[in-house]
Amino acid sequence: MSAQAAALLASGLAAGLLAGTASCAAVQGGLLVGLMDRSPGPATAPRSTRAAGKDETCSARPSTGDPSLIGWFLAGRLVAYSAVGALLGLLGAAVSLPPAARALLLVAAGVTVIVFAVRLLRRTEPGCAPPARQTRRLAAPLLGAATILVPCGVTIGMEMVAVSSGSPLGGAAVMAGFVLGTAPAFALLGYVLRRVSRTRVARLAGVVALAAGLWTIGTGLNLGGWLPRPTLSAAASAGVPTTGSARTHETGTHETGTTGTTGTAVAEGGRRVTVWAMRDGYRPGIVTARAGVPVEVVFKLVDQGCTGTVVLDGRDITLPATVTLPPQPAGTMRYTCAMGMYTGFIEFS
Repeated sequence: MSAQAAALLASGLAAGLLAGTASCAAVQGGLLVGLMDRSPGPATAPRSTRAAGKDETCSARPSTGDPSLIGWFLAGRLVAYSAVGALLGLLGAAVSLPPAARALLLVAAGVTVIVFAVRLLRRTEPGCAPPARQTRRLAAPLLGAATILVPCGVTIGMEMVAVSSGSPLGGAAVMAGFVLGTAPAFALLGYVLRRVSRTRVARLAGVVALAAGLWTIGTGLNLGGWLPRPTLSAAASAGVPTTGSARTHETGTHETGTTGTTGTAVAEGGRRVTVWAMRDGYRPGIVTARAGVPVEVVFKLVDQGCTGTVVLDGRDITLPATVTLPPQPAGTMRYTCAMGMYTGFIEFS
């Protein structure tokens, strides 16, 4: 392995361990929930029970799932990410998914997670373990590979690194390192699911999965621009970040300042505004510009993360960047990070 590939592998590993663990487990964990929910447990001594007037044979204790499925799931994930990384390094941005496609995948992933969550919530008592099926062994790596279609926020950054590597080996290395970095979180999640999937604790897991599914659908709708356009007051009351705001003049000189309780920055002349991309959102969350004239939006990158790529007017923009908007009618324009998790607004008046 070349020095560049080794460095990219280490970079992906660090990103997976430090930044990708929570977000990827939340967004992609639903696929693992569905896998472990249906996996058969180890054989145990049968016992006879009577229900509805007839005998049934069940295992003596609730199933804890097949632990090898977690390994197959992670193996499928590693192969898929490495292959996509190599393709990105070879072909570059030509194979990247547009925002609308990513939004549809996020909505589909959220619906899938909700289906799994409802199945967990409907289970009232530990039941008989389903018969072992070879199809589970086949489904595990396929579900692991399918996580590449539901990228978490940090995945976008890793894909950008793979593109910039300019080589299949470098792209595969950074994506493989990222998967290895997030593997402990998925292994822990799988272990927990094995313990709770056939007990009453499964209801708690179902509630968490349901919330994750709804959140994933919301981010997909936000990324696709399919939510209603809010007014300035509605956006401010919705909890748009207000700290660390700035005021920008037409000359491009930056002055530190505050924007009051609404977190709104107003550009003098209304033709040029500056937005700072932080790890946890955009500052200021709302900027005001003049309608009917071209407006220059200067995006400055402070921290790496999902906010490092802005989706504005249906296209991806890698930060830092300056975007010139054509004359806009009065109203509110929404922009989001690459995965729809963080939102900012430009109010034209």
